[in-house]
Amino acid sequence: MQMPNYVIERVLKKRGRLHVFEALAPAETAFVVTDMQNAFVKGAVKAEAAIAILPAINRLASEVRARGGVVAWVQLQAGTPDGGSLAELYHRYFFTPEGAEAHRSGLTPGAWGFELCDELDVQPGDIRSVKTRHSAFVEGASDLHAQLQARGIRNLLIGGTVTNFCCETTARDAMMLDYRVVMVSDCNAARYPEDHLAGLTTVFQSFGDVRDTAGTLALLDRGARDGNRP
Repeated sequence: MQMPNYVIERVLKKRGRLHVFEALAPAETAFVVTDMQNAFVKGAVKAEAAIAILPAINRLASEVRARGGVVAWVQLQAGTPDGGSLAELYHRYFFTPEGAEAHRSGLTPGAWGFELCDELDVQPGDIRSVKTRHSAFVEGASDLHAQLQARGIRNLLIGGTVTNFCCETTARDAMMLDYRVVMVSDCNAARYPEDHLAGLTTVFQSFGDVRDTAGTLALLDRGARDGNRP
């Protein structure tokens, strides 16, 4: 994915180089896959492009594990089994009543929409975490940060759906917690190409790096030799 010229000019002026990181130690790296649930990939609120990135996510997950890194699968829970909301303000003001009900019920444990897509290659040693906010790193929203810290993770590769919403907010908050963040462009998907680009350019300018799968694997391979370095 080509960054717009104005973004390239801005980041070169700000940091003096195009990319943020040149190497990431694989043993300190987690691939965080966000919201690749039936509701967002195949259901009523789906991003069509999310289906297309399933093979890329599986490939990167396998490569990260092979290099000694960790894969983390994050799911959004929006409702409770008794019909309650875990995001009352969001459901009240940002949806029609019918849309809010569909969002709550479809993202409640036990519902088809809540489950990860069957096509994903989830392995027993992977991290599993459920979040109740768009960002997995909002305090109290999930146990992801604690699980990553317990494994000595300092670098995060972000993938999933949608690029400019839960993936972007997770990337922003991760950087604020001092993780080195890379948004993997061909492992993220949004509803529209413009939204996808907006999410990536926002992160690239101030919150993390943006690489495709090949570029990300090159970072890990250099990191295996040199460790983390800017």
